[in-house]
Amino acid sequence: MAGGAQHRQGEAGARYDVFHTDCPARDVVDHVTSRWGVWVLISLRSSDLRFYELRQSIQGISEKMLAQTLRALVQDGLVWREVEPTTPPQVTYGLTEFGRDVGEPLTELFDRITRRLPPRSAG
Repeated sequence: MAGGAQHRQGEAGARYDVFHTDCPARDVVDHVTSRWGVWVLISLRSSDLRFYELRQSIQGISEKMLAQTLRALVQDGLVWREVEPTTPPQVTYGLTEFGRDVGEPLTELFDRITRRLPPRSAG
C-alpha cells in the first residue's frame, strides 16, 4: 500500500501527510479527540439536540467549552448548526454525514469499553 495511513488523496487530488504539523487532517483529529469533542459526537449519535440539551447530556462541560467545541466541529464539517429566529434564538445541532462516519467508530469504541468494564456496585 503506497504511502500507508499517513498519505491520503483528497477530493481535489491533494495529498495529506498526517504526521506533518501543517496537515489540516490533524486539526480535525485534534477536535474530534479533544476532551469534549468525543462526547459531543457521541451525544449527537442518536438525535439532534439543542444547545441546552447537549449541555445537560454531557456532565461537567461548561457553556464556554461546549460553545468552543461545537464551533470547531461545525467548522470541520462534522456537525451542522441551525438557528431558529425566535426570541431567544433556538439553536439545534446534529451530525453531518461526515460526522456520522467519524462518530461511528467512536461509538463502537465507547460501547466496547462500557461492555468490558466491571459492573458498578449500587451504593
